[in-house]
Amino acid sequence: MTESTVNPKRRLRGKTRGRELAPVALAALRVLLGDEREAPELRRRDRLIEHLHAIQDAHGHLSLVALRALAAYMNLPMAAIYETATFYAQFDVVHDGEATPPEVTVRVCDSLSCVLAGADALRERLAAGLDPEAVRVVRAPCMGRCDSAPVVEVGHHHLLYATPEGVEAVVDTGHTHPEAILWQSLADYRASGGYSLLIRCRAGEVDVEVLIDELERAGLRGLGGAGFPTFRKWQAVRAEPAPRYAVINADEGEPGTFKDRFYLEREPHRFLEGALVSAWAVEASALYVYLRDEYPGLHRVLTEAIAELEAAGLVAPGFVVLRRGAGAYICGEESALIESLEGKPGKPRHRPPFVAQRGLFGRPTLVNNVETVAWIPVIHEKGADWFAGQGRHGRKGLRSFSVSGRVKRPGVHLAPAGITLAELLEEYCGGMAEGHRLAGYLPGGASGGILPVGKADIPLDFDTLQEHGCFIGSAAIIVLSDQDDLRAVAANLLAFFADESCGQCTPCRVGTEKMLTLLERDAWDVEALERLARVMMDASICGLGQAAPNPVLSLLRDFRGELEAQNLIVKG
Repeated sequence: MTESTVNPKRRLRGKTRGRELAPVALAALRVLLGDEREAPELRRRDRLIEHLHAIQDAHGHLSLVALRALAAYMNLPMAAIYETATFYAQFDVVHDGEATPPEVTVRVCDSLSCVLAGADALRERLAAGLDPEAVRVVRAPCMGRCDSAPVVEVGHHHLLYATPEGVEAVVDTGHTHPEAILWQSLADYRASGGYSLLIRCRAGEVDVEVLIDELERAGLRGLGGAGFPTFRKWQAVRAEPAPRYAVINADEGEPGTFKDRFYLEREPHRFLEGALVSAWAVEASALYVYLRDEYPGLHRVLTEAIAELEAAGLVAPGFVVLRRGAGAYICGEESALIESLEGKPGKPRHRPPFVAQRGLFGRPTLVNNVETVAWIPVIHEKGADWFAGQGRHGRKGLRSFSVSGRVKRPGVHLAPAGITLAELLEEYCGGMAEGHRLAGYLPGGASGGILPVGKADIPLDFDTLQEHGCFIGSAAIIVLSDQDDLRAVAANLLAFFADESCGQCTPCRVGTEKMLTLLERDAWDVEALERLARVMMDASICGLGQAAPNPVLSLLRDFRGELEAQNLIVKG
């Protein structure tokens, strides 16, 4: 066979497909991240998202040149790097030949609470008033500061009750760093008895079965949304073979939810003690904390608090691993969170197996919420009966309600489980805002449905709202008034779900977009909406697609008269 008859494609088999790696880019990456040849652990797949954050923080975007270098650095396919980088909203991937983003990014929250406070008009004024060559203005999902709406993030600095003038002042001064947080130090926490439970557990003075029984009697349940009994999670993971892991879900992305941020900013060591006790209970090999990236100031707080623990000898160096989320609501779902911790796109897994059986790195994993574990030291100190006796209307315990919307005193309100909205408004929130009359409320954030004023006397807790087509979830209460447009409320919530769908399953990916399209029509096709909702609820892989129709179904069920008055549906 002569050379002229050889297939020319065969001569390319020794070369890398795609664009060639720029050696200077790899060298620069080693300066930024460390030399992976000397520290092989830097090449582990679960470090990928942390590396992407480091590049984004350093350059303000992710160029394809940098991503190619990262693929070589980690010995991963470029496709895996690109897929992960483009999955998360916090990363700005810039393709070859494209212009890089302006130096400053202004993110305007478009969650329901902020929209009620005028976020849409604010965003329009900012877009018109700021120089687009120097500043880009973009929409952003809930930033976890709904009690201070509208909220704007300039770089990593959050402005509460934002105004155009305030945003422009921050842009002009270049103050784009996270705001300072005053938090309880390790010394102050220990002076009040902190870490005594952890120390006693490790010393064998507290038996794990006794503590499990205590949590069962207290009625402590998962406070991130699902409400699964905490003691049962511990038992399920303990029943599986070692090694095991413990993971804390600090990625509270449900619109209207900000209670975890509230507690972490004030008492990080109370949370860390509860998390470490949980890790001890399941004999975990490591404790991972997955913190949403919209809380950059908290990242610094937790980094310093963990360093305090290591310096004091209360935890082994490296046992507590703090990881940043990257702007994906779906990572609040525990298996999607596990995927993200492993350096992959946060797409929910098919179950079984459950994460308690096969979770992080394929090992049994305990996943708990921030507030859930923060209650553990308190319950042990004050007793299970004390906690269980705090409820109202036959319910047990205390709940931290994140309240926003049309109330005089929004914020995190610690109240008895089972309190009604009417009682919560009167006793904790100072009533409705001036000029507003209660029309309805979201009892569990965007996914929990919407209840009318006529159902403001229902106890707010797990298992009390299902018969009304709603659930409490993370106890994110968004209060609506007679001045709010129900059609706009529904469209806002469905736009959020459509944007946050991971795209893995067709019922959710297509269903959320289709439902939003139906809502934007002049008149709603009730039969089509209800049929689509059934498909999404029955066939979606995870809770996002299953719960996305809840706001619409709630309006069709409990706000029929209001919809008919707006000529959104034909009176039947």
